[in-house]
Amino acid sequence: MMVSEGEYLKKILLSHVYDVAVKSDLVKLDKLSAALDNDIWLKREDQQPVKSFKLRGAYNRISQLTEAQRQAGVIAASAGNHAQGVAYSARIKQIKAVIVMPQTTPDIKVDAVRTFGGDYVQVVLHGTSFDAASSEARRLSDEHGYTFIPPFDDADVIAGQGTIGRELLEQNPDLDTLFIAVGGGGLAAGIAVYLKQLKPDLKIIAVESEESACLKAALEAGKPVELPSVGIFADGVAVKLIGTETFRLCQQYVDEVITVSSDEICAGIKDIFDDTRVIAEPAGALSVAGMRKYVQQHGLKGRKLGGILCGANINFHTLRYVSERCELGEQKEAVFAVKIPEQSGAFRNFCRLLGGRAITEFNYRFASDKEAHIFVGLKLREGRAEFAHISQTLNQAGYQLFDLSDNEMAKLHVRYMVGGRPPALLNEHIFSFEFPEHPGALMKFLDTLGERWNITLFHYRNHGAAEGLVLAGFDIPEGSRSEFDRHVAQLGYSFEEQTDNPAYRFFLSDLNGVFTD
Repeated sequence: MMVSEGEYLKKILLSHVYDVAVKSDLVKLDKLSAALDNDIWLKREDQQPVKSFKLRGAYNRISQLTEAQRQAGVIAASAGNHAQGVAYSARIKQIKAVIVMPQTTPDIKVDAVRTFGGDYVQVVLHGTSFDAASSEARRLSDEHGYTFIPPFDDADVIAGQGTIGRELLEQNPDLDTLFIAVGGGGLAAGIAVYLKQLKPDLKIIAVESEESACLKAALEAGKPVELPSVGIFADGVAVKLIGTETFRLCQQYVDEVITVSSDEICAGIKDIFDDTRVIAEPAGALSVAGMRKYVQQHGLKGRKLGGILCGANINFHTLRYVSERCELGEQKEAVFAVKIPEQSGAFRNFCRLLGGRAITEFNYRFASDKEAHIFVGLKLREGRAEFAHISQTLNQAGYQLFDLSDNEMAKLHVRYMVGGRPPALLNEHIFSFEFPEHPGALMKFLDTLGERWNITLFHYRNHGAAEGLVLAGFDIPEGSRSEFDRHVAQLGYSFEEQTDNPAYRFFLSDLNGVFTD
């Protein structure tokens, strides 16, 4: 039976979520507001006991159970925030809960579910995918009479998430545009069905990851359609098929859909951190990523825009990836490959053409007697327009350039694999340096060493610390080592020779893996 809009309004207003949920803060993001020239507000659902909004829907659904259903227990399939919401709710309600998770689920998530549920929760690890875990949960539900708690496609779950809309309207009734992340659609459906009945002129924009845009696909097809695959970076919204009821509500009440890349999501995580010092999970930063992109696409100014930090259960090791990619998402960095002639001074001439711009990464390896291939990261002050100008300058100077800023394989893998063994025997010596992070440090290095001795290997990455770490190789002919040492001393940079380092000898030297004691 279809639930009417009026019934949803009643369900939301009478929801039991505040037995466990907090009325999360709506905070202004001052730095982002200034950067985008709009008033930006963020709903802090990371403040919930399970660090995500999912607690609202799970608890509201469990609160509607009959006494017989309570006695039989509940079951859910999830590897993320929904599992934690169900586990927490079951413990509060003192109801047995079975949570089915894929066998590939990281231990940190399994342990979190057990911690939140305590003695009331049993975790079952089954299969290697969410689909397999969900099928097993359905089977166990039929076998034991458990009530299945869906992650999004359920009226009571939708109403629980809709309580966020109620709070938003109370906290800032002047918002004119709201951005909401979409995975299965429960969050967007619940908020939209509430807000559009009370403030129909409020614009609601759904934000999806480019790698799991199931709402966009459904709107184009006029019905829910299953995606062939989904990306796993924003795992909180990695849903192949939007719910039937959530799609009905989103189709009726959501005004637009925008998709964002993984790099843009990383930029959103950084935007949130800069203003709040909170680290959002990728799905939790979708609304801010979409907001930034939408403002730039449509030239919005002076508007009151809202977003929802819908989760902060991030794997700590994901931060390394986020740090690498956020400035690409903000269009504050470009990465590209260039062919340069293999001759004395070519490296220095190339750097001079960059006009003093900050180099964030430089991978170089001697390739042949005629040319070298380099992988470059460059900090941009004026976005992609500035990079277009740089490209033109380099092309006019005779350099062949390949933009890799949108090449996922290059950014994820190749940037760390530039190198290999030289095709000819060299008198190569390898050194690690600590560069002071200030303009001119690289040019000082090249002016001191790069003209007299051929550079055969170079890797540098700026991570914003006081000093950058550099690995460099030089072809030092026999009899000139003492002269080289004098020039290195003139630099004043800390350094250490690494020629005998086994990692270098095994992977990069011309000794074909020979080790020395």
